[in-house]
Amino acid sequence: MGETVLFDKKNYGYVFNIQHYSVHDGPGIRTIVFLKGCPLRCKWCSNPESQLPHPELGYNPNKCIGINNCLRCAEVCVYGAVKQDQAENEKILIDRQLCKECLLCTEACPSKALEVFGKQTSIEDIIQAVEKDSAFYSRSGGGLTFSGGEPLMQAEFITEVLKVARRRRINTAIETCGYAEWPQFAKVCQHLNSLIMDIKCIDSEKHKAFTGASNELILKNFANLCEEFPNLSKLIRTPVIPGFNDKKEDIQAIVDFIKGRPNVRYELLPYHRLGQQKYTYLGKDYALDGVKLDDETFNQLKEIADLRN
Repeated sequence: MGETVLFDKKNYGYVFNIQHYSVHDGPGIRTIVFLKGCPLRCKWCSNPESQLPHPELGYNPNKCIGINNCLRCAEVCVYGAVKQDQAENEKILIDRQLCKECLLCTEACPSKALEVFGKQTSIEDIIQAVEKDSAFYSRSGGGLTFSGGEPLMQAEFITEVLKVARRRRINTAIETCGYAEWPQFAKVCQHLNSLIMDIKCIDSEKHKAFTGASNELILKNFANLCEEFPNLSKLIRTPVIPGFNDKKEDIQAIVDFIKGRPNVRYELLPYHRLGQQKYTYLGKDYALDGVKLDDETFNQLKEIADLRN
């Protein structure tokens, strides 16, 4: 597997997408910058390409023009990781055990079936991308939102970007799972207009079973957040996942936990499988294949959440 290349973490970060004109991730019309790296491994993750902290190889077989027309990727692969797919004779197959993610094949691929998820990006690259949408910010109260992955894994970098953004009067926000050391978290919060944070489950064992980590640090950080940054606008979100937190007592426990906290709103997000195809591109299995959320169940849970607001 690829390794994180050492570089100036204060002035450069790894970004895998910049999405313009979003209206779901902070006030107004937002530019969302998606950062690489996440400490959790949520079974339902819709951005699996965000989990590793370094650039990684993605392969979309639907774009592959076939080995009969092109085999440039195999010619440049020095590890023998590009092979013929025995199930799809005209397509290639990436042997992930052999692949070292040197990413030379992505440069050779004419159809862009092979692509890189994540690239080194500078502070100025992000500010320029964000300022292209500045006309929409002034009208809607929008701005820049960092998402991921987990943006706090690149806390040093996003702090510097946020400083520049605030100097240029750009509204700032982050989306976070809350799993980070508090000094890093607090440093970032000093430069935010608002914050979106997940609280997925109060039961620590269930949290660990579905995300790969316990929730003690997350809940402690939320308490610290409310104590040290009471005036910061906070939106707490819970993605409702069947078999994990889709019972009334699960949502009620979260409502009780955040009750009485300053400047806190609460929102439920319905489970979806929009990112499932990307697991195939990364050579991974999707853990919740076939799982569906019942509309009636979600609406009942939403009533509990709405009462909190």
